[in-house]
Amino acid sequence: MSLYSEVEVLRRLPLFAKIDLPMLKLLCFSSERLTFEAGQVVFNVGDSADAAYILIDGYVAISRPSPTGPVVVGTLGPMEIVGEIAVFSDLARTATITATTRVDALRIAKEQMMSIVRANPEAALELIRQLAMRLAKTTAQLTEIMATSAADAKLAADAAAGAASQAPGATR
Repeated sequence: MSLYSEVEVLRRLPLFAKIDLPMLKLLCFSSERLTFEAGQVVFNVGDSADAAYILIDGYVAISRPSPTGPVVVGTLGPMEIVGEIAVFSDLARTATITATTRVDALRIAKEQMMSIVRANPEAALELIRQLAMRLAKTTAQLTEIMATSAADAKLAADAAAGAASQAPGATR
């Protein structure tokens, strides 16, 4: 992919849409173009946050470890960014990202991402908007999971109470 093509890809992303052309060219020139095959890990939970990735083509799964093994908590695809949370929070990676198809991505170093946000208030506002939308989506998913778990627990308790009342020797 040419530098021009990479600049056009970034221009289509709301995060970079209002950044001037020379800055976008510099960003593309200094970023690294990577390809991940299906099943290949982009980064693991706990890794240091050294870069964010712009997904140009392909899909990734977002997973978190659990006692029973990794749990996929979401997916991302073309024209989405991944890894920015850890880059801006100075925390280790919060999830493992695994390619589910062949993925072409631009790797943007942490320092580059930080300088873009510092120099472009519109990019900073867009980043905040995207993170807020992700938080709202995660909150809705968590609420749904908790409601389902509560309903399942009530059904199990009701079934156990019903079985206990049917047991031999149970008083009625």
